[in-house]
Amino acid sequence: MDRSQPRFLDDVTVELVKHSASDSDVLWAARVSTAGEQSLEEIHKDPERSKGLINFLMRDRHGSPFEHNSMTFFVSAPIFVFREFHRHRVGWSYNEESGRYRELQPDFYVPGAERKLVQEGRPGKYVFVEGSEEQHKITIEAMEAAYRQSYVAYQEMLEAGIAREVARAVLPVGLFSSMYATCNARSLMHFLSLRTKNEQAKVPSFPQREIEMVAEKMEAAWAALMPLTHAAFVANGRSAP
Repeated sequence: MDRSQPRFLDDVTVELVKHSASDSDVLWAARVSTAGEQSLEEIHKDPERSKGLINFLMRDRHGSPFEHNSMTFFVSAPIFVFREFHRHRVGWSYNEESGRYRELQPDFYVPGAERKLVQEGRPGKYVFVEGSEEQHKITIEAMEAAYRQSYVAYQEMLEAGIAREVARAVLPVGLFSSMYATCNARSLMHFLSLRTKNEQAKVPSFPQREIEMVAEKMEAAWAALMPLTHAAFVANGRSAP
């Protein structure tokens, strides 16, 4: 495939590449306060028998037992998503690909047909509504034209011997980047509470759709690893302890 030609993508990629995370991690961490070294016995027990304790910890916001685990995700998404993502600093570690050290690939974001395009209302009190077919057509055509032009300029500068760290300045925030993001369950729950819109949330959130797409994929992977913890998170209003 000719990678000098732009690709236009309407979805993000999230892969769980490494983890040490299970519901039992919450239990032995919590029980050390009363059982000391005997709390290590929880590692080999069925966590299902102690799901009430997990729910208690979540409900009463005893948060530290949810930190003794780790998940590393590979994320590929538009740069503007990462600019929002990196606002989450506590309990997160990041390493992102660098436009200084590698030639950036021509993968660009365009909204899918289901992406709401029109904002109605004023800041702090607005909603997004469906755009018309004509508005979607204008959006896609304008984005693709701008992306093609910017990447041609980028390539011309590189061919002229301009440093990558200088040439990248012509590329837009719709360009895809990639990173590893490592977190624990508590930091992930805080991220999800802010970056997903869900009717079960005690405190509503209004994330941009593109970072919500990343959050949804992360939540699905985490829920498979720690189903009891995830269920308690949902049952208690999707608020991080």
